[in-house]
Amino acid sequence: MFKNKSYIGISLIILIFGIYAIPKIVDRIKNNEVVKGNRLDNVSDQTKDDGKLVKIGPAPKFELTNQNNKIISNKDFEGKVYLVEFFFTTCPTICPKMNLNMMDIQNKFFGNPNFGIASITINPENDTPAVLKMHADKLGIKSSNWHMLTGDKAYIFDIANKGFNVYVGENSKVAGGFEHSGLFALIDKKGNIRCRKDNYGNPILYYDGLEKEGVKAIQQDIAILLRE
Repeated sequence: MFKNKSYIGISLIILIFGIYAIPKIVDRIKNNEVVKGNRLDNVSDQTKDDGKLVKIGPAPKFELTNQNNKIISNKDFEGKVYLVEFFFTTCPTICPKMNLNMMDIQNKFFGNPNFGIASITINPENDTPAVLKMHADKLGIKSSNWHMLTGDKAYIFDIANKGFNVYVGENSKVAGGFEHSGLFALIDKKGNIRCRKDNYGNPILYYDGLEKEGVKAIQQDIAILLRE
C-alpha cells in the first residue's frame, strides 16, 4: 500500500513538471534556443572577441644610440606605431631571417611617417654604430624611422628581460654566443604593447618574426593601429 502511494506521488510530480516545462521546451525549439541559458550566455559573453587588439601595458622606456650615432629614445617613437626586435649582426641562426622579414614589413609601410622600427642589438660590444650602419646598408634599409640601436649591454638586457619580458642571454655553447627569441613586439602610438588574440581568445603577447604567418599577422595589425 505504501509503495502504491509513493508511485502515485512520483507520478504527480512528473505530471506537474511536464505541465510547467514542456511548453517552455517547445517554445525554445520553435525559437532555435535549445542550448540557450544564463550560464552558457555568460561564458559566451566572456570569450566574445570584439575584434580589437589587446592592450598589454606600456612598453619600457629606453635611450640608445642608432647606426647614425644619434641618441634615440622611446620619445622619438611617440605618435608612431613601431616594432621592437632584439638581434645581433653576427648571429648565424635566426637573425638573418628576422631581418629579411622585417625588411618585408618596412617595404609594406615604406613612406608612412607614422611607422617605425627599433632593432636593438644584444651584442653591443661588437655592434657599434659603425657596424650597425654597415649592416643597415647591407640589408638595404631605407626608412629614416628604422633605428638599429646599441648601448650598454646590461642596460639592453634589462630592457629585454625585465622590460619586455623577452629572454636574451649569453651562452658560449650556442652558435654566435647569444640566445634570444625571434619575437617582434608591436607598440601603438601611445606607447602601449598591443597584440591580437589566439584561437582560444588569449593574448599572443608577441608576434613570430620567423614565420610568414606571423609577419602577415603583424602587418595586418600594424594597419589597424595606424588607423587608430
